[in-house]
Amino acid sequence: MNSQVCVDASLALKLVLVEPDSTVAHQLWEAWTSAKVEVVAPPLFAFEGTSVICSKTYRGLVPPEEAELMFKALHLLGVRLLYPDGLHQRAWELARRFNRPQAYDSHYLALAEMLGLELWTADERLYNAVKDALPWVKRLADFSASLHRHG
Repeated sequence: MNSQVCVDASLALKLVLVEPDSTVAHQLWEAWTSAKVEVVAPPLFAFEGTSVICSKTYRGLVPPEEAELMFKALHLLGVRLLYPDGLHQRAWELARRFNRPQAYDSHYLALAEMLGLELWTADERLYNAVKDALPWVKRLADFSASLHRHG
């Protein structure tokens, strides 16, 4: 296992929100923690995660007191935010290459590519858009499948 992995907010949010595959996200996170894997992301991670929790609270999907705990939990995960030179340029190029409607997710791709890391996501659309060209992009569902094979 690598000593670092890159994650996007879609995967990390599964750790603080209650969603159908949250248990799998916790198992993956525990595997990384046990193996002393450092989890990294671009600075966008903090903004995106905060925004999703805020939006769910605004829409009445999460009570404010729970949202406060979720917000704190997300920012206590210990994800190291990295901002290498050229990140935006590479994200722009990847967004164009894969015909992405927005460049947010491409920042995660760019960081993982620049550092030579796997990118782990729970975003099926992102995964499906790049899986054939970028084999280092992994999805939570792949980890889930591997648990069932080895379970």
